[in-house]
Amino acid sequence: MKNIIYKNGDATNPVAAGNKIIVHVCNDVGGWGKGFVMAISSKWSMPEKEYRAWYRSKTGFALGQAQIVQVEEDTWVANMIGQRNINKDENGDPPVRYDAIGLALQKVEVFATEKNASVHMPRIGCGLAGGKWEMMEPIIIKTLSEKDIEVTVYDFG
Repeated sequence: MKNIIYKNGDATNPVAAGNKIIVHVCNDVGGWGKGFVMAISSKWSMPEKEYRAWYRSKTGFALGQAQIVQVEEDTWVANMIGQRNINKDENGDPPVRYDAIGLALQKVEVFATEKNASVHMPRIGCGLAGGKWEMMEPIIIKTLSEKDIEVTVYDFG
């Protein structure tokens, strides 16, 4: 099992040799315009274009799904649907859906294994989605680290 590597830096500029997958959490209502997606969009246009096309198509666009978009020869961005809506629900619960993120990360793990790729991310699900890292970290360990996928988590600044 590989440990999660924590470092200060920018998850859109992963520091690693070989193939890399940048993962982030998207909502299930087609919204793209706040949070980490802005950093992705400022660097590459394809992840947003593909996400919006996927949302419009409704084909396989659901919680727990992942769309993997190639942005460079050795780099992909995984748009993971792990957020229900964009605001707290009627009970005051945040939009994060841990089970959906776990399912999406399983899909990322398969792709990462095929490509012999490392995985890079901010503290997914813990920004606008309202999640808690102490809930997210065990999901990442179970789906990626225990499968010998190298994971780096970036704290910006």
